[in-house]
Amino acid sequence: MAEDFAKNDKKLGFGCMRLPMKGGEIDFEECNRMVDAFMEAGFTYFDTAKGYLGGKSEVAIRECVVKRYSRDSFTITDKLTMNYFDSEEDIRKVFEEQLETCGVQYFDYYLMHAQGKVNYEKYKKFHAYEIAQELKAEGKIRHVGLSFHDSAEYLDMILTEHPEVELVQIQLNYVDYDDPGVQSKKCLEVCEKHNKPVVVMEPVKGGSLINLPKDADKVLRNLDGGKTGNGGKSGNAGVAIRFAANCPQVFMVLSGMSNLEQMKDNLSYMTDFQPLNEKEYAAIDEVCRIFKAQHLISCTACRYCIDGCPKKILIPDLFADMNAKQQYQDWNSDYYYEQVHTQNHGKAGDCIKCGKCEQVCPQHLEIRKLLTEVAKVFEK
Repeated sequence: MAEDFAKNDKKLGFGCMRLPMKGGEIDFEECNRMVDAFMEAGFTYFDTAKGYLGGKSEVAIRECVVKRYSRDSFTITDKLTMNYFDSEEDIRKVFEEQLETCGVQYFDYYLMHAQGKVNYEKYKKFHAYEIAQELKAEGKIRHVGLSFHDSAEYLDMILTEHPEVELVQIQLNYVDYDDPGVQSKKCLEVCEKHNKPVVVMEPVKGGSLINLPKDADKVLRNLDGGKTGNGGKSGNAGVAIRFAANCPQVFMVLSGMSNLEQMKDNLSYMTDFQPLNEKEYAAIDEVCRIFKAQHLISCTACRYCIDGCPKKILIPDLFADMNAKQQYQDWNSDYYYEQVHTQNHGKAGDCIKCGKCEQVCPQHLEIRKLLTEVAKVFEK
């Protein structure tokens, strides 16, 4: 199975969780330009989910891709998210709604979303995997897979119970590769054991591997030649995405691009993909060492934690303020904390320790403990 996916030489996927926005709505003109550049370069893979951008991501797929290109010229991945079903009947209903919203008759890939201890039993209880196979038999799904946020051991269990799964989407980047919490390398090895092709999410860790700490950024800027560009943000993204694309089993790397400039940057090193060289791998090792010494909060700003927060705390934004304070020690982080990120929203000290955020955090962060630390810094 993995061999068939491995034939793909266009490994850049358009992740539609961070699309261009204008006044709280999708900037369709910019999105159209991005889609056109992506397709013209020979790339075809689009990734969305019902909850992305408050439901607006699937609409963008319909308006910017489906209505403007022939159906056989692109592929769409959508997902079944646990928040949207509480019965077997709900699953089919949600699926049909997703087809309608995206404006298609079938999905090329349909994933059981964010599988792990917190939700897998719910998918089993309502026979989600079996229903997905039924939909595949009906021609409404081409390939069934799962996205995953848990331990390698748990992934091994799921794939053992469901050998029919055709592909696995995991978080993978060079900082998380050996991380004991995310376990990217171990999850990759489980996929190899089960012969499952891999889709990579968060290759730049929510932008953290683009906006590197000063010393780490300098390491990549000093790379001479290769395919990393001229250093800076462009080179940083290129190193990170190429690292993920060159890992075994990987057939697709998602990039959540928010403007045409980012799209063109990604296309510049993925259209004619070249693996990292030894000097680049050595630079990555040094960047990882610097990163770990910073003791930064490894939040990717996926924002899954916000929806269920009873105090409406903008957790990723407060963590970003904390990281900025750690790196730069300037007044900007204090200003953003007080005047932007806690206006009409809860402060870190308002946390009631309910733990809903930690149940859905892909990074397995101890959010309640971290919010206490944030409060100590900003709420003196």
